[in-house]
Amino acid sequence: MQKTHRARPGFTLVELLVVIAIIGVLVGLLLPAVQAAREAARRMSCSNNFKQIGLAIHNYHSAFNQVPQSGTGTKQEISMTDGTNQSNRLFLSWLVPVLPYIEQQGLWEQISNPSTLVTAGQALPGSVNGAWPAMGPCPWQTTYVPWVTQIPAYRCPSDSGQANGPGQLARTNYACSVGDAVDRGNNGGVNDFGFFGNLNNRDEDWAVTRARAAQRGFFWNRNKVQFRDVLDGLSNTVAAGEVVTSGGKREVSADFVRNITSMLGPNETILIPARCATGAHIDPSRPQFYDPTANVSDNLSQAKHARWADSRPYYTAFHTILAPNSANCVHDGGDGNHSGVISSAGSRHAGGAHVLMGDGAVKFITESIDTGNLEQNTVCRDLPGLRPGSPSPYGVWGSLGTRDSKEVISEEF
Repeated sequence: MQKTHRARPGFTLVELLVVIAIIGVLVGLLLPAVQAAREAARRMSCSNNFKQIGLAIHNYHSAFNQVPQSGTGTKQEISMTDGTNQSNRLFLSWLVPVLPYIEQQGLWEQISNPSTLVTAGQALPGSVNGAWPAMGPCPWQTTYVPWVTQIPAYRCPSDSGQANGPGQLARTNYACSVGDAVDRGNNGGVNDFGFFGNLNNRDEDWAVTRARAAQRGFFWNRNKVQFRDVLDGLSNTVAAGEVVTSGGKREVSADFVRNITSMLGPNETILIPARCATGAHIDPSRPQFYDPTANVSDNLSQAKHARWADSRPYYTAFHTILAPNSANCVHDGGDGNHSGVISSAGSRHAGGAHVLMGDGAVKFITESIDTGNLEQNTVCRDLPGLRPGSPSPYGVWGSLGTRDSKEVISEEF
């Protein structure tokens, strides 16, 4: 008996195209979800880094009865022939003494003891007599291995900016808060020799009174700060904030623009923040970038937050003045070895940046946070700056940055 074979029906071309179209739609819907999930994971990792740093600050305070000092290390001596290599001139950031408390004991011991290690292809300077001094040279010395060593706990995984070649220093995405004023922000009123004043001048009046008036943040460069000094309450005061590092693309949030003299008051001790937030230095057609004519450094080791070990606001500190992801300005052509600097918080996360409160809590501050009157002068000892003790003119954001101005935070942020 002969069997009959029935032909199996196949997919028509139209059916196949419909299936392919459906798969394409599903993939199109899935990819953004995957990207969003990855960013959510990066953002959580970034927040966890900050929580660990907050815990480290509290453990450090338990051990030494003070927060880790910004502007610490070894002072320059008048007898030194090469103060930059024979000391670090009190330029070390608060992130250096934190190292043992974030499981970086090995790197801490390398820094805190004399060392003969140098970066590849380099040699020890003759002035150090065969070994780097304990606590190392100044933090811009690329020959010193620790300063070019990238610490994963100090980087946010959402920030792709990298130190990719010789001559570039390691970075940080976490900066301490120095409050809502700028006078003496670069050195807290203390010079490289450890004196309030010029060189070995012990006449403290001019430096002490200026620094005391304006240095209102959780951290005060080259000065000891304790939890007891935070009279506004640890939960109401920002200790540190997230910052963006430069990718060399002239971004408003990730780069400093130089020679912004329009923001100066009578001198560099008083600034008008609105002149940094807006102006000819920002490209009107692309407001997230600086204007092509603006002076932005192309040296990535002198870029925004490109030195994890350097204490100046240009590198490891920020001000609670302009909202997160705002501009960053310097009044002259340098990298911030003076008071005329506004350094802003920021991140690669959408809409704002993380901050670490004094009590260790991590919160997300949006770009729309109240910043008050940015046309108002910063606080300073001298007029026309706001008088010492004035409430912050920069709204909720400014108030969160002051440690003892007795301001009440009456709204959620």
